[in-house]
Amino acid sequence: MADFFRIYEENPNPKEIEKVVTILKRGGIIIYPTDTVYGLGCDITNIKALERIARIKGVKLEKSNFSFVCHDLSNLSDYVKQIDTSVFKILKRALPGPYTFILPGSKSLPNPFKKRKTVGIRVPDNNISLEIVKQLGNPIISTSIRDEDEVIEYTTDPELILEKWGDLVDLVIDGGYGGNEASTIIDLSEEEPVVLREGKGSLEIF
Repeated sequence: MADFFRIYEENPNPKEIEKVVTILKRGGIIIYPTDTVYGLGCDITNIKALERIARIKGVKLEKSNFSFVCHDLSNLSDYVKQIDTSVFKILKRALPGPYTFILPGSKSLPNPFKKRKTVGIRVPDNNISLEIVKQLGNPIISTSIRDEDEVIEYTTDPELILEKWGDLVDLVIDGGYGGNEASTIIDLSEEEPVVLREGKGSLEIF
């Protein structure tokens, strides 16, 4: 059964964040809060952990639509081709926030994603997820945890999440009740922005 501990979003305890980072560095998989729904994540540099998440989600790693959760925009150039000023301005306005932006991938993407033309970037407005990524020193791969129940698509109660996912992951973080509305996905890889999914993030950023 997964570890389960509480971290407070307003002022995350650095020692608790350190424990999370240790689990990630060992190849662990975590369920953690974001500014939208709870996410399933692992260290982007750990191939075995990436493969585990793909198995849990029932997808091929190379064809997965996992997002890269970053601390800020400073390491964008590691994963994204050079973007123009207008795109950067949109990112600056919207992030951190409840958006996933699809951007053109660079040649230095991690091995399993080398053939990707685009990559989804997230910078959530949540201190727990931001501190985890900051202390880890590189992004985490992330995907939302969905229910089979179409009425309640996303579980919001961390204890129920532990009950359902506890045998599949190494840690469930209780960061309080999560949201049940996913991020807004906006494709910025072409000349004009395209909204692929309208979620929590307002479209008034344009």
